Parts: sequence; C-alpha cells; structure tokens
Amino acid sequence: MIYFEDLGVTAQVASFCPVGAVGEWHVMLHVEPRRTSFDDQLRRLYAAEDRLPSMPAFEGAQYILKRYFLSDSTNQQPLMRQQPEVAVSVIQQPPLDGSKVAAWLYLTRGQQIMSEHGMVVAAHNGYQHLWQMGFVSPQGDSAQQTEAILSAYEQQLQHFGATLADNCVRTWFFVRDVDTQYAGMVRARRENFIQQGLTPSTHYIASTGIGGGPADTKALIQMGTYALTGFQPSQLRYLYAKSHLNPTYEYGVTFERGTRVEYGDRSHIFISGTASINNRGEVLHVGDIVKQTKRMWENVEVLLQEGGMDFNDVMHLVVYLRDTGDYEVVNELFRQRFPDIPTVISLAPVCRPTWLIEMECIAVKTNNNPQYPHF
Repeated sequence: MIYFEDLGVTAQVASFCPVGAVGEWHVMLHVEPRRTSFDDQLRRLYAAEDRLPSMPAFEGAQYILKRYFLSDSTNQQPLMRQQPEVAVSVIQQPPLDGSKVAAWLYLTRGQQIMSEHGMVVAAHNGYQHLWQMGFVSPQGDSAQQTEAILSAYEQQLQHFGATLADNCVRTWFFVRDVDTQYAGMVRARRENFIQQGLTPSTHYIASTGIGGGPADTKALIQMGTYALTGFQPSQLRYLYAKSHLNPTYEYGVTFERGTRVEYGDRSHIFISGTASINNRGEVLHVGDIVKQTKRMWENVEVLLQEGGMDFNDVMHLVVYLRDTGDYEVVNELFRQRFPDIPTVISLAPVCRPTWLIEMECIAVKTNNNPQYPHF
C-alpha cells in the first residue's frame, strides 16, 4: 500500500511481475474526503495516478484501463480529463467510504500499447488484448440500447479478425435503475447471443450486470469489454462450480460464472459478478447481509479453486452494495478477511432486489506450459 500524505490518497497495489516477462499491476485509489469538492478530490486522485508510473516499483508500467467510481456522474464527468490512449470507464457507483471518487487502475509493462478502431490494444507474443470501456448508445429502451451497443462492438471486433463468440472474454453491463431496466438488457443480450451462435450448448461470456448510472442521462446501459486474439481455443476454460452454482441460463440470463485464460507463463481468472446464490438459482439468506457476504465469498472461492487458484491469487475486488446502511458491516468483514487485496466498495444495486451484495475479481497465478506463448 502507498499513502501519498500530501494528497490524502491511498493506493492499494497488487502486482505480478515475473523477471523478464510482462508485468501487471492492479491499483485501487481512495481519496480522503476532507469535506472538499469533487474538483479537489479529483485533482488529488489524478495527481496520485500520475505519480505511480514514475515510481521505482512501477518502472516501465503503462496504463491500460481506468475505471472511475463517481458519486454523481452526470455532473462530474464533464470535469474529467480526456484520456483516449486508455480504456476509461466512468460510472455513477458512489464509493461508500464517503468520498466522491475512487478508481481501479490496470497497468502493464512489456506490451505494445496503442489505440485502434476505438479500442485500446495491448500486443505481445502474438496476442492482442482488446479493451473498451464506456460504450453507450443513448436511443430507445434498455433492450434497444443493448442491441445497438452489442452490434457496434461486434463490428469493431471485425477489424481485428475477431468475433464476440470466439474472442470476447469479459463484459460489464452497467444498468440505470437496474430494478426496472435489467430485464430489457437481459432479453436483448440473449437474443444477440443466439444470433452470434452463443447458446447453452456452446458457452457464454464472463460478465457483471449491475446498477450504475452513465453520465449521459439518456443512456440506460453502459458496457465495458475485454477480448483476446491470437490464442488457441484450448487456452480458455469456463468455470461452473456446480456444487454451489447453477448454469445462468436456467434462470434466463446468459453469462459464464468465470473464465480461466491460460498462457505459457501465467493464468488469469475472470470471476463474474457473484452473489449469495445456490445451485438451484435461489437467493440464500434473504435480508442477512453478513450471511450473504459469507456465502458470496464461498461461491467465489469454489470458482477460483476450480480454476486452480484461491484468494491469495486475487489482484483486486470490486464489491457492490444495494444499501448504504450495510457499508460499515461489510467493510469490516472485508478488512478482516482480505486486508491486503485492493478493494473498492460502491453503491450499486444488484440485479435481484433480494440480493444485498455482489462482488467480482480478477486473479493471476504463475503457470509453466510450453504449449502456449507467454502472456
């Protein structure tokens, strides 16, 4: 952890930097509120963000992705700087530590980074990692916006010889007023996936569908994506944890619980938004935030174990709460169990009203498989 005393900013840092290989860093930035304006908090956060790559521990690192969690995206996004060289996500999911802004940052060293066809491309060893955040299409209802966003994304992938079905590894769907708009997003995504050849008998894509307010007041849906080219199909494996979770299509949605990507020197696991649910699709511990949190952890842990990892390999945690009144309890639970994992807890209603909490994460672990090129 790094504390910038002059800025009142804490950087929680997790790194994976093998000697002679690509390095990766996940950082959560937290700003002391200090009873100051958004302008002041953002200025201090940006100053910390700008310092990190010049610090010895980050030598050679470049930003790939930045997600900003804002308390009022419509009023705050116009005050933020343009960063076309980075995949930037700006979403209203207020940090629950009392600040107006927090950030998740992803940096790498040893990849060639460029912007092409609206995406940030990180290339190395024949792979192209394609990142795009903040995708909106603010016309129509939530189903129409979802279909427009997915169709535009699929056209962009064609520039890289890629398709949604073959190359997309991870998506994030942020839904305004999730209790009423989520169903339209789910329906449009399911219909689009059928057109793309994604069915229960093939596979889906790791994903989070969660409440969040795009800055554009007409936008009901905002999407972020990560896709990969240059890999062999055998490098991807989907995680199910059937002892604890059921296939999502059984209750009408279409995403994978988790995806493992294997490289020669490491493996990544992308855990989708996960809540307190059992293998019959039922919400467990309705109304009990402590028990829901612990069951959520258990579900994530089983997914990680299926992919050959555990919480020691997790690089960051994003936690979504429906009720601000649960923050102190949940924050203490996470502080006790995961004191060293970069974590942000934000206000973002989960897609079922009876779910009080959801979390997602990315994990990485050393691998030695000469069959595949290194990351």
